[in-house]
Amino acid sequence: MNWLTDIVRPKIKKTTPKEIADDLWVKCPECGQMLFSKELKQSFYVCTKCGHHLRLYIDKRLKNLFDGGHYTEMILPTVKEDPLKFKDTQRYVERLRVYRKKTGNNDAIKVGIGKVAGIGTVIAALDFSFMGGSMGTAVGEGIVAAAEYAYEHNFPLIIVSASGGARMQEGMLSLVQMARTVAAINRLKEKGLPYISICTDPTTGGVSASFAMIGDIHIAEKGALIGFAGKRVIEQTIREKLPEGFQTAEYLKEHGMVDIVVERKDLKATVDSVLGLLMSNYKKA
Repeated sequence: MNWLTDIVRPKIKKTTPKEIADDLWVKCPECGQMLFSKELKQSFYVCTKCGHHLRLYIDKRLKNLFDGGHYTEMILPTVKEDPLKFKDTQRYVERLRVYRKKTGNNDAIKVGIGKVAGIGTVIAALDFSFMGGSMGTAVGEGIVAAAEYAYEHNFPLIIVSASGGARMQEGMLSLVQMARTVAAINRLKEKGLPYISICTDPTTGGVSASFAMIGDIHIAEKGALIGFAGKRVIEQTIREKLPEGFQTAEYLKEHGMVDIVVERKDLKATVDSVLGLLMSNYKKA
């Protein structure tokens, strides 16, 4: 018997508020600083020592962007769960079951409808905690549904990306979502409605190669990893050392791929300002 885990920890859980009982302290993955959970929430989940932006759960992400944290969750289309009957170390259907239980979400996307800066808006957000935010048919259908709703109601669209790329368990069906999502968003843009892409850590693979990089405005959180292939893979392929800070939000801004880099505490105000400007131009047109 380990007295710390078997006796002390259960007693701490009983005397600690439920919302922080399991994670009383969180270790910063960048600098290793131990952060008190309650203070971390007050800092928008940004390390108070080094400024590293920890990954944010999808519900908190949506609440932080909508006015007053109020929004209505869109019911998304259902898809065939395991079209390829895929199995690696685990059957795909079992893997989905595990992540659904772990996150409480059906897949790696949620779409909210509400107001941002007083403007009716559709926001789709990816959930990195669900299979690395990978894009399968469920994510593709969710993006398309969000874009179609925005088109029909003359709403702007915001997508918050946090993804490792395409979902390998769905093979070609996953890759097809790159073209489908881009086509749906381009239809929205042809109508003159704004599309804001917010890139968070990480935005990579098929997501970065599709809808994440076709925004009217690209906003990125400070320090976010943004790119297609990993740094190590690129270095092995070209047999060269990549520049310092390669694939960071700041590096991409310097090279014209990102328009604005912000700290998380300033993200809501920045989105409000940009959206208000873009929608005023849409109404004039």
